[in-house]
Amino acid sequence: MKKIIFLFILFTVCHTPKNKTSFNFETTFEKSKGLETATYNEVIKYYSNLAKTYPEIHFDSIGSTDSGKPLHIITLNMDADFNFSEIRKNKRILFINNGIHPGESDGIDATMLLFRDIANGKIEAPKNTVLVTIPVYNVGGSLNRNTSTRTNQNGPKAYGFRGNARNYDLNRDFIKSDTKNAKAFAEIFHLVQPDVFIDNHVSNGADYQYTLTHLFTQHNKLGGDLGNYLHTKMMPELEKKLSEKDWDITPYVNVFNQVPESGFSQFLDSPRYSTGYTTLFNTLGMMVETHMLKPYKQRVEGTYELMKSMLEITEEDGENIKNLRKDYHQKLLANKTYPLNWKVDTTKSSVLNFKGFEGKRIPSTITGKDRLKFDTTKPFTKAIRYQNYFKSTDSVTIPNAYVIPQGWWNVIDLLKLNQVEMSQLENDTLLEVESYKMDDFETRKQAYEGHYQHYNTSVKSSIEKIAFRKGDYMINTNQRALRYLLETLEPQAPDSFFNWNFFDTILQQKEGFSPYVWEDKAQTLLKQNPKLQIAFNTKKSFDKDFANNWYAQLDWLHKQSENYEKAHLQYPVYRLK
Repeated sequence: MKKIIFLFILFTVCHTPKNKTSFNFETTFEKSKGLETATYNEVIKYYSNLAKTYPEIHFDSIGSTDSGKPLHIITLNMDADFNFSEIRKNKRILFINNGIHPGESDGIDATMLLFRDIANGKIEAPKNTVLVTIPVYNVGGSLNRNTSTRTNQNGPKAYGFRGNARNYDLNRDFIKSDTKNAKAFAEIFHLVQPDVFIDNHVSNGADYQYTLTHLFTQHNKLGGDLGNYLHTKMMPELEKKLSEKDWDITPYVNVFNQVPESGFSQFLDSPRYSTGYTTLFNTLGMMVETHMLKPYKQRVEGTYELMKSMLEITEEDGENIKNLRKDYHQKLLANKTYPLNWKVDTTKSSVLNFKGFEGKRIPSTITGKDRLKFDTTKPFTKAIRYQNYFKSTDSVTIPNAYVIPQGWWNVIDLLKLNQVEMSQLENDTLLEVESYKMDDFETRKQAYEGHYQHYNTSVKSSIEKIAFRKGDYMINTNQRALRYLLETLEPQAPDSFFNWNFFDTILQQKEGFSPYVWEDKAQTLLKQNPKLQIAFNTKKSFDKDFANNWYAQLDWLHKQSENYEKAHLQYPVYRLK
């Protein structure tokens, strides 16, 4: 009998899950009755302890951040399988990013609660969906804790700062990747390859009744059946589920210092932003924007319910999401053209039954001018115009391939980081390619996220034979990274590498002329080229500024000669048709 009892005890010990009472999983948010958010160290320790307790949770770190600390990735899979290549075969992946702006800490606390409540069985565990989170993306900003920089925000008591360790706004860095944070995010994103993406934020702007607003990636820009699904199925289903839980939600209120009832447009998330970046790989993306003036406890609880609802949608509709993403990628590969720039389509709009507060202009006691004042004792529900349809303003033909000389290693490194498939020429090769010459662009007058960014960019195209060297890169567009390639390598795209100053060295001439030397050579040039003489005379006749500027005249002639350097304004990425 003693032997039987001993064997029973041994069997029980060997098959008992990890001790689930070893750690206290009450969060800082809960202990403070909804008034405080966890510190960075508390967050990381919490997830580490969860992983030690529950085999369904995996705790890991990838890369580094500008703070010197790594970027953590936490995965919850009820099968306790954490090989993403295997996971993707049978399950969908919901990826949650938190703390990109650490002062907007709602998602940090809400996700801690969500992972715990799934692991301990408080809420039903997903069978076909895996949850992944970056618990705190902006590590440096989270460590830079204060109580005052969120001027408009109602709690928590202390929080992190918007800028990262190098004072970058990380939600403008997904394409240019100036920070180690963005590089580590890209590594995680391409490892995970999520189906659905949520980035948790807190809004600025007007006052209104809602605690929750959603900012889905713009559905026309996402495109096709996938964009239509996001707009007509996923978004309404999320709103419906939250309504059933007594949580009102509205689209992100895209206004500043004006009343929302005058109407507003959807925010257009270009690829510099998180959801614009994830869209490049056909991931269904959204930002949660809780309302800054609502109590912190209420905001965290709303974020929790929204993520739970999105998890339910992913669980219920996972197979459809998988097929839509796969089918749309194939359609993109078959397309001949790709839209680059977008604007509001004023011929279409939606109607929101918006729950706001009466706002009016009253004299300011500080400035003496009119100021906006909301009266929270006067709520209303009004039908307002919401412009959530966009149309493309230009497009580009999709080349079969791009060719990039190996000297542009800064661009090539970013392409590799984003798992762009490429090969190197094995020999020096002469290729007939489409070549761009920069035609026009404007440049910001003030620094923006470490750059003086270009915009309103246009190019002139020509077909030329270019001699490429052994080791230069050939990039076929028939691949998963098609949209990423088009949005970064086509100079006209809003967040192209050109517009982010990666190619600014081509904008400066390296060779010039001495006027007293060139004057004599220019005379010979005009004598030998009668058509050039006519063009020169015509320009002087019709352009007074040109006619009165002797140096501009010599410079114009120099640019028509073989002495003018070919590298000036020559875009060094070539298109192979």
